[in-house]
Amino acid sequence: MYYASMLFQYMGQYLKTRMQYRTDMMVELLSDLMFQAANLVFILVVFGHTQVLSGWTRDEIIFIYGFFLVPFAIFAAFFNIWDFNERYIIKGEMDRILTRPIHSLFQVILERMELESLFGAITGFIVMGYAAFQLDLSFHWYDIFIFALFVLGGALVYAGIFVSLASISFWSDAKTSIMPMMYNIGNYGRYPVNIYNRIIRYVLTWILPFAFVGVYPSAYFLKKTDWYGYAFLTPVMGLAFFSLSIFIWNAGVKRYRGAGN
Repeated sequence: MYYASMLFQYMGQYLKTRMQYRTDMMVELLSDLMFQAANLVFILVVFGHTQVLSGWTRDEIIFIYGFFLVPFAIFAAFFNIWDFNERYIIKGEMDRILTRPIHSLFQVILERMELESLFGAITGFIVMGYAAFQLDLSFHWYDIFIFALFVLGGALVYAGIFVSLASISFWSDAKTSIMPMMYNIGNYGRYPVNIYNRIIRYVLTWILPFAFVGVYPSAYFLKKTDWYGYAFLTPVMGLAFFSLSIFIWNAGVKRYRGAGN
């Protein structure tokens, strides 16, 4: 309850701050929308030359892309830690974090949240709705709970990977970062993994499991029965990778000795 209270207090203060600069927030939302639209146009261009891609139709891949946007929006809103190395390690702000009686990662999450990223989930719902209509998909009453579970699992997969990467900073304070490259690799999870070769598919499933953010959970709603096993592994993978990232983070914090000079 204490952590939940802190979360809502920080969210309230964040919204007050952002509402002071409404134009800036609207420009940011518009730019995010344009970026998402560009990715959707890319899919449409690809299917302008072919009707089926490795057994997947255009509308199925659009549905996968829409689903991907929902867990990614949650991740982007609460785990905006791409600059952790420079801000908290090199500039020494981690020293300030460690003086407070609350878990250090939770503090970093609170300080770096960008709640406007949650609007990406709305885009995702719209895209999924369009694709579901085109595919004439039917759903059961319990699918909403499965959907929520899959979305949470996908968000935790992303969070686990990037928290683990941020934790490397406790061992190396070099300014170079593999975060941008990893963001680009994460984009592969928007598309069916069977369009890639066997090695890439293995990496996207078991090493950097971005496939559990988009294609695998989407397969359940698209009635791809051969993929159901992977789909229901989504929350398991999310919990496993996020737990591992917490372990690595805590180990890194124990090693941390301050900014120094």
